[in-house]
Amino acid sequence: MSAPMLQFFSKRFCSKCFKIAQSQRVPSIFKFAEQTKMTTTPKISRHFHVSAGPLRHGDYEYKDPKSEDEVVNITYIDRNGVKKPVKGKVGDNLMYLAHRYDIELEGACEASLACSTCHVYVHNNYFDKLQEPEEEEEDMLDMAVFLKENSRLGCQIILSKELEGLEVTLPQATRNFYVDGHVPQPH
Repeated sequence: MSAPMLQFFSKRFCSKCFKIAQSQRVPSIFKFAEQTKMTTTPKISRHFHVSAGPLRHGDYEYKDPKSEDEVVNITYIDRNGVKKPVKGKVGDNLMYLAHRYDIELEGACEASLACSTCHVYVHNNYFDKLQEPEEEEEDMLDMAVFLKENSRLGCQIILSKELEGLEVTLPQATRNFYVDGHVPQPH
């Protein structure tokens, strides 16, 4: 605080409250860094996703591909065995894409890896083309009912050109700890 301001506050308010000796002031973070020889920041092992623009969860999947090169054709097979082919695009999240086309792939936690309601079976020809699941996804899959070797969470599958022709089947049931029958809506 500059001397004129200190003088103003001292006269205006309780003089004991605003008289701060120079030695009692808290050093700035830069001075602290110099004093402790902090030269590097710790490495963060987690990867952070930064979205471009003010998109809500799943908004990207509601945008059409800009060119035919981005199109990825996939097929959802529902609980009754009915196939529904859809056109996705590179970068689409499989769960949110299902929501766009009114396919009953629940996703109660909205892709935050806190449930297993977007559990799907990936056709064996494509299972090996997916990235290995993270530990968090495997933990959630452990809670899924009707788990199979080709089970994955739809919210963790991001479309790429290698997945052209992908087929995923919805299991007969999912376990929803929220409210039975609750279908989340984008907000």
